[in-house]
Amino acid sequence: MNQKVLFIGGTGTISASCVSRALDSGWDVTLLNRGSRADSVPEGVKAITADINDEDGVRAALAGQNFDCVADFIAFTPEQVKRDIRLFNGAAGQYIFISSASAYQKPASGWVVTESTPLANQYWQYSRDKIACEDALMAEYRESGFPVTIVRPSHTYDHRSVPVSIHGSKGSWQVIARILAGKPVLVHGDGLSLWTFTHASDFAKAFAGLLGNVHAVGEAVHITSDEKITWNQAYEAIGRALGKKVDMLHVSSEMLAAFRPELTGNLLGDKANSVVFDNSKIKRLVPGFTATVRFDQGVRDTLDHVLSHKEYQREDPEFDAWCEMIAEKYRAFVRP
Repeated sequence: MNQKVLFIGGTGTISASCVSRALDSGWDVTLLNRGSRADSVPEGVKAITADINDEDGVRAALAGQNFDCVADFIAFTPEQVKRDIRLFNGAAGQYIFISSASAYQKPASGWVVTESTPLANQYWQYSRDKIACEDALMAEYRESGFPVTIVRPSHTYDHRSVPVSIHGSKGSWQVIARILAGKPVLVHGDGLSLWTFTHASDFAKAFAGLLGNVHAVGEAVHITSDEKITWNQAYEAIGRALGKKVDMLHVSSEMLAAFRPELTGNLLGDKANSVVFDNSKIKRLVPGFTATVRFDQGVRDTLDHVLSHKEYQREDPEFDAWCEMIAEKYRAFVRP
């Protein structure tokens, strides 16, 4: 009989690829979510429509069921993971919490990040909440043996959205539209900080190797590509895929955050820092794992998909106007 895994969420950027990989690996896969993306659920996957925040409703929907593994992709606060502990302690052989590599110390004390790098982020509440979730889960592991595995993704993307450093509330399409129109694109700092992009299909390979893995219980591990490129190289790769030369305007991260405070966490607490990941641990836990999708290859495939699917081309006039405002100030003071 196949082992059973429950995905809470399961249709997002990272989780959709993990669902498909688990299914291909022979797992009996069930999704629990609100059903808003039912059309993206692969054939052969069972679906339970429920809101995970309705604890009593979920308990009723799962009554009598046990799972070899439960993976929650949409828990962001300590209260939510404590709810999961109540729901699944004794009903799951393993519980996987999706944390974030942004939880690692910012500013970093060293440029190579391992799982023993301290967790501290003074700039981003999202990251501090993830740290608090990890603390609560590890405390429960030590106290009651709750079988937690913590996974820390970094900048992971799939075919539905092009990864960029700065975008508005409607996603990255407006940045692509600016490149296609020959408009300047904002790049934080000098564009020379190192970054790692991980394709969701690569992440899923490692993730599937953690499912039911006894050696992963009680452990925290990040999953990223080994490729390291600068932000300038990332935008150049996007431009080549589009057949356009990208007009990059380099603006300090502090200035960008000052003009758009919601960027503070995403930039100062994450992307403005050079980050190189040591993936030795995930390779020990999942022998044979290696990320194989190079950024220029993955982003070309993503652009092909986005350009052929209008539903992923969400215009963002407000963000476009903000970019023009910053570009005007840049031209006035830096490029007269």
